[in-house]
Amino acid sequence: MKREKRKQKMMKRRITALLMSMMLLVLTACGGQTVVEEPTEAMSEMTASLPTTDPSGASIVIPDQVDSVVALAPSICEVLVALGVEEKLIGYDLQSVGIAGLPESVPTFDMVNPDVEQLTALAPDMLIVSNLSLYDQEAPYQPLIDAGVCVICVPTSESVEDVRSDIRFLAAALRVSGEGERVVDEMDAELERLSAIVSDIPEEERKSVYFEISPAPYLYSCGSGTYLHEMIELAGGRNVLADQSGWLSVEAETVVADNPDVIFTNVNYTDAPVEEILGREGWAGVSAVMNEDVYYIDNMSSSLPNQNIVTAVEQMAKALYPERFAAQ
Repeated sequence: MKREKRKQKMMKRRITALLMSMMLLVLTACGGQTVVEEPTEAMSEMTASLPTTDPSGASIVIPDQVDSVVALAPSICEVLVALGVEEKLIGYDLQSVGIAGLPESVPTFDMVNPDVEQLTALAPDMLIVSNLSLYDQEAPYQPLIDAGVCVICVPTSESVEDVRSDIRFLAAALRVSGEGERVVDEMDAELERLSAIVSDIPEEERKSVYFEISPAPYLYSCGSGTYLHEMIELAGGRNVLADQSGWLSVEAETVVADNPDVIFTNVNYTDAPVEEILGREGWAGVSAVMNEDVYYIDNMSSSLPNQNIVTAVEQMAKALYPERFAAQ
């Protein structure tokens, strides 16, 4: 009984954190970034070509040399590994623990509420955060800025084009622009390959999709204007919630009425999420449930907007149209 209660408490915490995070995805900036001066004429030619604003719109000055970095978002950490600059990381967020390529035995931080005092003492050349870090405080990183740390905010991407822009920005800020182009080119080549396999399917024959990112009783999904919506379309699907926009709290009755052909879930904090949907009360008449067309999609590649979205797009496309991939 005690174990079950602990499990229920843990699930509630995870659901609360997920809902908070998904609601915050609509934000476009990190509050509290102090605007600093533009690079001076005395700066080197190399420095002058560096970004002078971050993706949140705040002015930044990239140090002449960046040898130490702290990154507080899994999506950002994965990009840094892909760019080959992971050896510069001297700290990262707890959610990134376990990502292949990250250095071990370095300090880790709560992504939403990091210890600013510990960060300041660590004294990195650069701190890279998303819009989820200390979102509700004014000027949360002022102590680091005052100490000369370059604080950069990369808000959660809203589109696949934003993913490209953010990769290129991070590459430019770390002086590996060529690697940034390589990562983007490789991502685009895979997306084009997958899209080509399903591109000739007429619109009226494309399967309808409901993508669940939080299970009952707190259903959560996405509408248009999100990178996940674009990923569904790249895989050849039709998002049943396309008439709505952004990240959405969803009523079960809405999904049942939309009657999707296929249901995807990337929920990884409950046991057997696919089986739970297949046995969900009131959903027996949904086409996807009747035909057992409910599939788990890799959580990391479908929830972190970076170059690894290709993995989730491929998984979705193969689940939607397995016959088209039989010879692949």
